[in-house]
Amino acid sequence: MLNRIGIAALILTGTLLGTSGCKHAAEASKTAGPAVKDPLKVRLTPELQKDIHTGLPAWQQVTTQEKVAARVETDASRVARIGSPVEGRITKVLVLEGQHVSRGQLLATLHSNALSDTQFAFIKAYSQEKLAEQSAQRAKLLVQSDVIGTAELQRREAEVLQTSAEVAALRAQLRGLGMSDSAIRQLETTRKLNSDYPVIASISGTVIERKVTVGQVVQPADLAFQIADLSSLWLVADVPEEHAASLHVGKTVIAEVPSLPNLTVNGKLSFVSPVVDPATRTVQARMNLLNPDGVFKPEMLATMTFESQPEKRLTIPATAVVREENKDHIFVQTAQNEFQLREVELGPEIADRWVVLHGLSPQETIVLDGAFHLNNKRRQDLIQGGE
Repeated sequence: MLNRIGIAALILTGTLLGTSGCKHAAEASKTAGPAVKDPLKVRLTPELQKDIHTGLPAWQQVTTQEKVAARVETDASRVARIGSPVEGRITKVLVLEGQHVSRGQLLATLHSNALSDTQFAFIKAYSQEKLAEQSAQRAKLLVQSDVIGTAELQRREAEVLQTSAEVAALRAQLRGLGMSDSAIRQLETTRKLNSDYPVIASISGTVIERKVTVGQVVQPADLAFQIADLSSLWLVADVPEEHAASLHVGKTVIAEVPSLPNLTVNGKLSFVSPVVDPATRTVQARMNLLNPDGVFKPEMLATMTFESQPEKRLTIPATAVVREENKDHIFVQTAQNEFQLREVELGPEIADRWVVLHGLSPQETIVLDGAFHLNNKRRQDLIQGGE
C-alpha cells in the first residue's frame, strides 16, 4: 500500500517538474525572439521561377573603346618663325594677326645700320678687287715688255686673290643678312646703299602671331611674325601608358570636338611617341586633321577614341546587374532556390554585356535574367520582416 502511494507521488512530482520545465523553456524562447535574417539573401518563390533564369558568367573576346582628352594643334611642319637676321628698328608693319599671306610677301620693313655698314664694306672690297684685277693686267703687259719682273706680277696677282676672297666673304654675309643675288648685283652696279631691310614671308599661310610694332628695335634672335598653314592641323592626345600598348601608326581613331557638335572625324594615327613622358606617365599620339574650310582652330579641346586589343574577359548580361546605392550588384546562388546580393566591379559595356573586373568567379551560378524582379522580392521581405 505504501509502495503504491510512494510511486504515485513520484510520478506526480515528475509530471509537475516536466510541465514547469516546458513552461520555462517556452518563456525563454519567447524572450530570445526570432532568428535574425540576412538582408542580402532572398528565396525564390514558385511565382518568380518563370521570370528568373540562372547560369554561369561567360568568357568572350572583348574589344574596348578608350576615350582620352585631346587638343587641336598646328602642324609643326607647316609653321614658320619669321624674324630679322640683322639688328634694326621697325619702320613699317604691313600685316596683322589673322591675315592670310603668300610666300614672298612683304610683312614689315626695318632700318638697319648693320646692313648699310656691310653694304659699304662690300662696295669698298668690290672696288679694290676691280683695281687689283686691272693692276694685274697691266703687270702682265709690263712683264712682256721687260719693264718689271715676274715677282711684281705675282704680288699683284696675290692682291687679286685676296680682294676676291674679301668680296666673296662679304657677298655671303649680305646673303645671310637677307639680300638676294639680284639685289647684290644691283648694289655692285649702282654703288647705292640701302639700309631698309624687308621682312618677307617664307611660307604661305595665316599670321597667327605678331610680335613687333613700329619703332621697336629687334635683334636677330627675336620673333617678328609666326605664320602657319592651317589647312592641315594635328589632333594630339596624351594617352595613359596602361592604354598605350595597342597604339600604332595607322590605327583607326574617332575624334570629336565639343565646340563643334554633331561633327565626328574618322582618321588614323600618324605618330605614336616611342617614349613615355615620365612626368605624366602618358604616351603622345596624334592624327592629321584636314582643315580646308578653317572649321578647326588650334588649341580647341577634343576627344580621341580608339579600340584596344581584343582580350578574353569574363562578362555577364546587362539584365543580371542591379544598382543599389550607386553601386553594381548581382545575385549569386548560395543554395537551392536561395540567392545572395553581392557587390561587383564592372568594366565597360559591350553589346548589352558588362565586363566583370572583380567580385565574381567563373564557376559561380548567378541570376542572368530577372535580377530586377528578385531584388524587388528581397526588398518586400525586408519590409515585411520589419513590421
